[in-house]
Amino acid sequence: MLLTTDAGDDMAEAEKILPLDGWHRAHGARMVPFAGYAMPVQYEGIIAEHRWTRESAGLFDVSHMGQLHIAGRYLDSALESLLPADIALLKEGRLRYSLLLNEEAGIVDDLMVTRRGDHFYMVVNGATKEQDIAYLQARLPGVVVDHMKEQALLALQGPQAGAVIARLAPGTEALDFMTAALFQLDGSPAWISRSGYTGEDGFEISVAARDAERIADLLADQPEVKPVGLGARDSLRLEAGLPLYGHDLDQRTTPIEADLAFAISKRRRAEGGFPGAARILSELEQGPIVRRVGLAVEGRQPVREGAIVVDDEGSEVGRVTSGGFSPMLEAPIAMAYVPLAMAAPGTAIKLSQRAKLFDARVVALPFVPHRYHRKGAA
Repeated sequence: MLLTTDAGDDMAEAEKILPLDGWHRAHGARMVPFAGYAMPVQYEGIIAEHRWTRESAGLFDVSHMGQLHIAGRYLDSALESLLPADIALLKEGRLRYSLLLNEEAGIVDDLMVTRRGDHFYMVVNGATKEQDIAYLQARLPGVVVDHMKEQALLALQGPQAGAVIARLAPGTEALDFMTAALFQLDGSPAWISRSGYTGEDGFEISVAARDAERIADLLADQPEVKPVGLGARDSLRLEAGLPLYGHDLDQRTTPIEADLAFAISKRRRAEGGFPGAARILSELEQGPIVRRVGLAVEGRQPVREGAIVVDDEGSEVGRVTSGGFSPMLEAPIAMAYVPLAMAAPGTAIKLSQRAKLFDARVVALPFVPHRYHRKGAA
């Protein structure tokens, strides 16, 4: 897993305080520095929290993420000049996963963007939000990018999440996967979307920071809900085959290498007009040099980020970007970038870490099937 640090006693790296900092500590969280904040890595244990989320509903604090309000004239065309998504066809209350790209087609960040009335609501990664805001402001003259610092963000994930949120915010049962709307939650306005980072059905809940503790208490008081930390969030997203920026994605990696071709919409593939379009369209046609794949690792010992993929001569040909032990499969799993010729499911792979060799094979992602709530066709 990503979070193997022993930083529980040293919070020097954490400079900013989340609205729920005291709430986490009162609930027995072990806090670690992450993205400039002190954040909970676990409460009762990573494996227990992981399994609870898969079986019931886990409550995550994701207030470190950047929530942005983007307004101005000609917003559709402005955002399409930066994102490879079909923004013009995005309907009210619809979310789209998309990417900020550099001119070489490298991924500056991955994000969610939602049409919300006369503006767009965007959620970017916590560790990159300041650079993302600067990127957007520099490239979107006449467009106002407001960092919504007064908002907290919670995520409720798991098969019981829908029943819980419908009980507390009537009307949310009508939300489908990748849709959002404004609701009342315990008398407070809450912007609620139905998506998530675990592969389970789930919701993201944006509320005023001043209301965050009360809303967290309300959710955690439900019998199906327990608080969950960063450790299980990481193992859950790995099982779901979802990349983490700064580990599986970076500015040297293209969307096609990262197996994120779905984020390039059909119209944008035909028209281009976004950063790095020439390289991306070429890779779509001819294939990339490397591709992100899932690996099932033999034995019980997990491989970690930084392990190398080696060929028959022992030369490095790829690298593991995420790895850990899957609580649901009870086996080690990993994601790695390998040459395209080695990316087919079933391909035998050799890994090297700390002078030890591991046998693995390429498997289709996700490792654990997604269970998103879809009313119609997928």
